[in-house]
Amino acid sequence: MKLSSRSLPFVSAVLAGVLLACAHAPLAASPTYAALAGDAVSSMLRGYYAGGGLWRDCPETRCSVHNGDWGSDALTNTLYLRWKTSRDPSVAPILSALSGIARLYDAPCTGARCQLWSDAPMWDSVAASRERDVLNGDPRSLEKAVAAFWAVEGSRVYGLGACPSIRYQRPFGRGDHLKTLETDSNGIKAALLLYRATHERRYLSIARARYHAVRRYFLDPGVPLYTVYVFDDGRHCRQAPQRYFASVNGNMIWNGLELARATGNPVYRSQAFATARAVVAELSDANGIFTDLQAENDLEEPLVEAMLDLATGEHQIFARRWLLVNAAAAYSARRNDGTYGRFFDGPPPAAAETAWETSGAFAAQIAAASLAPSATVPPAAWDRATFVSREITQMPATIRFHGSGIALIGTIGEICCQPGHARILLDGGYRIERVTPVDQFRHTPHVELVARFSR
Repeated sequence: MKLSSRSLPFVSAVLAGVLLACAHAPLAASPTYAALAGDAVSSMLRGYYAGGGLWRDCPETRCSVHNGDWGSDALTNTLYLRWKTSRDPSVAPILSALSGIARLYDAPCTGARCQLWSDAPMWDSVAASRERDVLNGDPRSLEKAVAAFWAVEGSRVYGLGACPSIRYQRPFGRGDHLKTLETDSNGIKAALLLYRATHERRYLSIARARYHAVRRYFLDPGVPLYTVYVFDDGRHCRQAPQRYFASVNGNMIWNGLELARATGNPVYRSQAFATARAVVAELSDANGIFTDLQAENDLEEPLVEAMLDLATGEHQIFARRWLLVNAAAAYSARRNDGTYGRFFDGPPPAAAETAWETSGAFAAQIAAASLAPSATVPPAAWDRATFVSREITQMPATIRFHGSGIALIGTIGEICCQPGHARILLDGGYRIERVTPVDQFRHTPHVELVARFSR
């Protein structure tokens, strides 16, 4: 196998490590989905819950603790998914603690000094509504869900520019003029949850209007998937093409299903089905495993939740199959500490993953257990693999190996926020299943290459 640099002069930095898996924490040789789900909840709480209603960003004491925004909210929503599918009695006290210290947002900010980013309150509103559901309609949780929603919906500092019906992430589009679908896909979801809780028609009207605006500006022109970014410089609105975040596509599938139920309009359901089928057809590897090729701070939990809604609420066999296949594959990404890697088919990452990266696999195990609790999962694909450290500082370079598969993990550049590329040439009957330049997370000080091959 030969690697060569392409496009950028800094690509020849370091590609270190031929990573094939390590052993897992003790579980049955062929665990059931129910066992994996129970282990997922235990591992999530042990590694990421800091107590007192706070989540850690990663399972180490040095990591920051929060109770808000997408990383924390993904873990909260995963815990909600456990309660929804199993009525696990251990969940409610933790969600009560989370709800108790969750932020109560102030009145909408409208002035020039406003600093609030628009996506965070919408993530928080969804999480607060989930907490309300578990806590028997707790009015304080509902109050927080409403306040978080209106902190953005009631403000005039986001819906500006050439396409004001979708909202800037930062007030007035400061800095990068970015409009992220994380704001509006969660805003639609938050509105629909508030409509369900309050029966106030204004929330349904807002959800419908926002949904149609999202389809106009974020829907890919070629496939029924949503890109996550639109840039609005005040004169033109331009998509960043094919940035298919799992989180926003999952939200839009769920939103379409919920709008269909709330309005009786089957078009919403058809649109949700089309996006879900495109996820299966367009965003999977050769083995049918979902491959999240976007930013490492993307979230898979909303996509898992949407697929579970399709499998149970809509009786869609393809969604059920997707969940079971991906949950089984994720067993190969399970670390010794019970946490999971970002890629469902492994191998397990060498370092502990963040809340963003691991929550999707936790959710997948919980969802699969609700569908087929007693079904067994095959042994992890990387159980017999070994790790070989190989430092490559010159391009082109050649790696020769014998085996059924290989995964390469390393950096191909040390300059923040720039894309990197590597061209990989194979012989010996192997096929490329995935080559992933991870170049979107603005806080990562390098560009990573993740590649996997098999016969």
